[in-house]
Amino acid sequence: MHSPNLTDANLACLRELFPGCVTEATGEDGSVKLAVDFDQLRQELSASLVEGPQERYHLNWPGKREALLTANAPIAKTLRPVREESVDFDSTQNLFIEGDNLDALKLLQETYLGKVKMIYIDPPYNTGNDFIYEDDFAENAAEYLSRSNQVDDEGNRLIANTTSNGRFHSDWLSMMYPRLRLARNLLSDDGALFISIDDNEASNLIAVCSEVFGAENFVAQLAVQLNPRGRHLDRFVAKTHESILIFVKDGLNSDAINGLEKEGRMVDEYKRKDKQGQYRPLGLRNRNQAFNPTTRPKLYYPLYVNPADGSVSLARDANYAVEIWPDAPDGTKTCWTWGTDKVRKEGDILFAEQTGQEWRIYRKDYLLGKDGEVAKTLAKSLWTDKEITNDYGRKTVRDLFGSAIMDFPKSTQLLEKIIQMGARNDSLILDFFAGSSSTADALLRLNSVDSGNRRFIMMQLPEPCATDSEAFKAGYETIAELSKERIRRTGNKLRGDDSQVDVGFRVMKIDTSNMADVHYTPDQITQGDLLDTVDNIKPDRVPEDLLFQVMLDWGVDLALPIEKKVIQGKDVYFVDTDALAACFDKTGGIDDAFAKELATFKPLRAVFRDAGFKGDDVKINIEQIFKLLSPGTEVKCL
Repeated sequence: MHSPNLTDANLACLRELFPGCVTEATGEDGSVKLAVDFDQLRQELSASLVEGPQERYHLNWPGKREALLTANAPIAKTLRPVREESVDFDSTQNLFIEGDNLDALKLLQETYLGKVKMIYIDPPYNTGNDFIYEDDFAENAAEYLSRSNQVDDEGNRLIANTTSNGRFHSDWLSMMYPRLRLARNLLSDDGALFISIDDNEASNLIAVCSEVFGAENFVAQLAVQLNPRGRHLDRFVAKTHESILIFVKDGLNSDAINGLEKEGRMVDEYKRKDKQGQYRPLGLRNRNQAFNPTTRPKLYYPLYVNPADGSVSLARDANYAVEIWPDAPDGTKTCWTWGTDKVRKEGDILFAEQTGQEWRIYRKDYLLGKDGEVAKTLAKSLWTDKEITNDYGRKTVRDLFGSAIMDFPKSTQLLEKIIQMGARNDSLILDFFAGSSSTADALLRLNSVDSGNRRFIMMQLPEPCATDSEAFKAGYETIAELSKERIRRTGNKLRGDDSQVDVGFRVMKIDTSNMADVHYTPDQITQGDLLDTVDNIKPDRVPEDLLFQVMLDWGVDLALPIEKKVIQGKDVYFVDTDALAACFDKTGGIDDAFAKELATFKPLRAVFRDAGFKGDDVKINIEQIFKLLSPGTEVKCL
């Protein structure tokens, strides 16, 4: 019922002529919309340099500072265990966290700081048809801090991010930025991040990851063929691939990325064999003429060959009489790939062969190492294996559930390949956009093949399944429910093949703090309410809720084994035998005798419920009792 907005029409025309001059900006009313970058437009229309704001290389968007605030602001939340949805709860080392991944990443900062070897995520691609987290980046600092410390049950929401949204790219970047910053903290020094993405946000994602991790820690943008037939609905070009971006915590750490096991034609090259096994000969001379006596003087020296058996030595004698220098056949001086120290240590795998009148020196490159590992090669930037396509991903889901109830699940073979690149056999692996938990599926399958002890942490929001989706029709109301069931079914399938594989997982759900509201809103408590708040724990919380909050607060691994013992009629939880002992009895029965018996277990940490002590004198005596009987124990009360 309005006449056309001519400003919008003019903006659209200008965008066609000068797309770089139209950007996302904050308007006078605080909303974000498309706007003209007049400084850039003036430069486009000028033949000389136009004065403008100071230039610098950086990535910026409306809401970036608020996104940084979001990453740094504390939250008053915790993780509550859910035994009935878990598998092998007391013994498993795997975790499934249900809730907003931003909250989950914040909660794990203390416990898993620098302990995650590899992160893989498959976030929303921002195609205009998917959903992103709504983190309300428009609010100011005071509003955010107030909301993030609330103890209501509002939770986070997902919103559709359509291309008509004025902050289309900005909202997506604001969602990714704080999560990537928090995720980086969890990576170990040799940690690696892998992200699946398509063309919509690949360039922006490289830019934002370069800011978070450092541009020097960008490794590669892999092209992965997921649909060999191409998408027939695409405009101009039928896309057959997506990208996997790889960043590492430290680009100078050689352990960050592993090579992949050789297979196929590469294995066929190992045609020779000795008592150590199959090998192939590799020339010892460096064929790159940039490496020569001038640039690498220590790698230019003679070797001596015994013509009777082709063995090689650093010293000339009666047997080793043939002198060989690392010179090209045309006389160009190059150098060896090994220095003299390496020849002394590993010279037994060197040998020489004569071709015509010329002797050449080789080293033996074995197919299997001394530990039985297959020789590895650098991963290529183009992946076209048929087993990594979406068809194989759907087949895996169909085999587990009887139908393809996920639209575009990643192939487990693809994830196995990524895990082999980024992790070791005993690594901790995180996926904070778990989806249907293809990563956990692939990890369990890989462990069953090579007897590995890799562990996973999956994070997934209980996002509702569309009512017309195959997943909803199959009885799964949320993606998180489907995700957990997939891990269970994969575990059941593997359990029969190898009972040694840990196929369990602890389900943890994000919730408000276990502490009563008086901790966060004391100004709202009247003197008459104080008697009702003597017990500072919320009435609906059970001892295991408190146990895991203590583990979070103390930075204790949430996947350590837990055992419950009864001491003097009271339940006591022991984490990893002696890492933590906790008694949350609230009957007021904790006395000196109980404390003395518990101290005989000599736990590293002991925690009690404030309302559980027989009297104030016992609470005071507890610390003295532990100092006397178990001086290494740290004591805490809730």
